[in-house]
Amino acid sequence: MTNEELQAWVENISLKSFGLPFRHKAKFNARLRTTGGRYFMKTHNIEINPHQLNAYGEAEVEKIIKHELCHYHLHLAKKGYQHRDPDFKALLKQVGGSRYCKSLPDQGKKRVLPYRYKLVCQTCKTVYMRKRKVDPRRYRCGKCRGELKLTTV
Repeated sequence: MTNEELQAWVENISLKSFGLPFRHKAKFNARLRTTGGRYFMKTHNIEINPHQLNAYGEAEVEKIIKHELCHYHLHLAKKGYQHRDPDFKALLKQVGGSRYCKSLPDQGKKRVLPYRYKLVCQTCKTVYMRKRKVDPRRYRCGKCRGELKLTTV
């Protein structure tokens, strides 16, 4: 789907669900990772996460669009447009928008770095594993206050 098709889709949903026109820009933003979409208060534009469309289809993205349009129309009407406001919650329930977007399938898998460095106490031989390199002269053993020696794993 292109940005032009998304623009027409958002305008159509705005007229059907809210009875009000959407007069600003809607576009995809592939850099969005943890959110389904964004509403910008200064420009009144909307950005939608295309990964949600690929993962869950048009039905789920329509709920996200309705969510962002709730922000849009309530903000322009000078009513409570934030997530915690009763006006927002009531309008979102009325139009059938989603409160939260589904997390993407590849989300939640954080890249875990293995331990690359080992600090060894010269007195009591306690081992401290570290992912980042540290200067052993700045630290002492937590048990005996002995000197530490840095080695790679």
